[in-house]
Amino acid sequence: MRQILIEPTENPKVLKFVADYTLIPGSLELDRTSDITEIPLAQELFNYPFVERIFITANFIAVAKQDTVEWEHVTESLKNVIEDELLANPRIYRQKRKEMYQIYSEMTPNPMVMKFVSSRLLMDGFVEVKSRENATQVPLAAAIFKEFSFAKEVFISDNFVAVTKDVSVEWHEVMVAVRAFIADYLQNSGVISNLEPQKHESPVENIINRDYTETEQKISDILNEYVAPAVEGDGGKISLIEYDETTKTAKMLLQGACSGCPSSTATLKGGIENILKQFVPELVEKVEAVNG
Repeated sequence: MRQILIEPTENPKVLKFVADYTLIPGSLELDRTSDITEIPLAQELFNYPFVERIFITANFIAVAKQDTVEWEHVTESLKNVIEDELLANPRIYRQKRKEMYQIYSEMTPNPMVMKFVSSRLLMDGFVEVKSRENATQVPLAAAIFKEFSFAKEVFISDNFVAVTKDVSVEWHEVMVAVRAFIADYLQNSGVISNLEPQKHESPVENIINRDYTETEQKISDILNEYVAPAVEGDGGKISLIEYDETTKTAKMLLQGACSGCPSSTATLKGGIENILKQFVPELVEKVEAVNG
């Protein structure tokens, strides 16, 4: 570990913390108005409210304090902070801290599914892992399955991870642990997926490998504009999978939190079916669900 020596200066408000090697080419003089977003050591030191200024040059760091504290009460704390920071980053360069992932949990209409929302984008599109055996190309899902035996499915989309559990636990028992695990995994730069994400615009192409007919495109456009935002907000995905022109039936592919959700049938009948009947009454009389 780097050893730091403490030296007084002619100014009683300033103390030098001296290393046995050169810390920085040139010098840095910083106060509380300085931009320190890329200097982790300065961020740590300015966490102490009594620190007024920092001067870094050659092999030492000079810290100027307010008169509200005495050096004897704070010197060891500052020394420890400097030693820890120099152990992590021996040279003082302008560097960005790792961007933190803030994760919060959110209930979905499906009581078996919990949505874990990130403050940062995870992927452009989505991937769905329906079983442990299919998780090899999605490291985040594989890690969740390995850590939590109750996890059954993982759906990753945009800025959230939706986890489906089995009946062995209740979410209030495990929610905090899952949230912390996902946050730590992301913060430690864990790989999310090695698969190319499916695109939201036309996920049906990945399933039935065909283009929409003109009629299907009309129905899909209404779904994308009026239905998809609310469904995705609940941690799910809905797409038109098939349209029967004879019976005027639109079959919907349900994925993520929507798949197997007890309220999905009511949502289809009470919401989506009514919307489609309102906008394209000549095309749709009935909707049906197909779980993804």
